[in-house]
Amino acid sequence: MNHGDMEFFTVTCLNWQTLLDEDKHKQIILDSLEFLVKEERIWLYAYVIMPNHMHVLWRKRNDWIEKNVQQNFLKYTAQQIKFNLLDNNPNVLAKYTSTQGDRQFHFWERRAYRARILTRAVAEHKIDYIHFNPVKAGYCKLPEEYLFSSAQYYFLNQGNPLLTHYMEHL
Repeated sequence: MNHGDMEFFTVTCLNWQTLLDEDKHKQIILDSLEFLVKEERIWLYAYVIMPNHMHVLWRKRNDWIEKNVQQNFLKYTAQQIKFNLLDNNPNVLAKYTSTQGDRQFHFWERRAYRARILTRAVAEHKIDYIHFNPVKAGYCKLPEEYLFSSAQYYFLNQGNPLLTHYMEHL
């Protein structure tokens, strides 16, 4: 995979648990994406944060092409979620106890799904998939009603400083 290409990836919470059901945890994801955009590590095109997984469409920026931005993103967000749980709901942490020797807790399933996006048609398909995910799950009737996604940017032309329109890079 050429790491300068647009990428779609899906990250699932351990055992499909609803780790991201709490808005504070969704905000940790958004804050981390905002950091990556402001620090010019990625261009963010689309996202949705569901209770038990998330989908992201992004492209690494030039100085970050050879770096594992996704791994750093997942490591940082897991750490922040762990801190929140330690402070506010430590009993929940037991559900995320790691069986691996390299960590105490494990929040994300290993080997997130990744796909390289090379055409406009595939990008549009993935963006629709991202935005209709909460509709299909029954969280809303229209994609733009779900607050933890980029749907309002595309469906309502609502500005969002985190996002770059996918057409700018295809």
